[in-house]
Amino acid sequence: MWTYAFIGVCVAMFITQQITEDWVYLAFFPVLAADAPWTFLTSIFLHADISHLFFNMLALFFFGSALERRIGGRALAVLFLASGIIGNIGYMITSVDPTIPVIGASGAIYGVMGALAVLAPLMMVFIYGMIPIPMILAAAVWGFLDFISLTSPSGIAYGAHLGGLFAGVLVGVYFRFLSRRYAVRY
Repeated sequence: MWTYAFIGVCVAMFITQQITEDWVYLAFFPVLAADAPWTFLTSIFLHADISHLFFNMLALFFFGSALERRIGGRALAVLFLASGIIGNIGYMITSVDPTIPVIGASGAIYGVMGALAVLAPLMMVFIYGMIPIPMILAAAVWGFLDFISLTSPSGIAYGAHLGGLFAGVLVGVYFRFLSRRYAVRY
């Protein structure tokens, strides 16, 4: 399963980050986007600390597994990578300081959540492990909170979240269109 492969790559890259400082050449700096275009992709697999890694991988495990069962591994892989790249573009557009790098799979995971919100809107998600809400409401609330937080200075790349979410919703709409056109159920 691609979900597990992405988790494995993120964990391996985090271990590598602990061993060497060279990982910084894989982080996405908006100011260096033209000079280091590979970082649109490589930064997705880096994480700031163990907490960042843990919560991103937990979300990827639950949301990625659910979406992969619906659309298949190859489609999930393309969505994950594309959402991460579009998330980095979202960060680049909204970044106040283009010299501050962004790392993490959040944009890619928000893409997975966006697609799930369209394809499985009533799937129950447990906020804080105990409050059940439908996936579409969870995605809308997280998207709204990220949007209103765009102007708040923090270490969180809200623009990356929104870019990934937007990409995921578009992919979800595409799959929903396919399901109606070809009578395929997701």
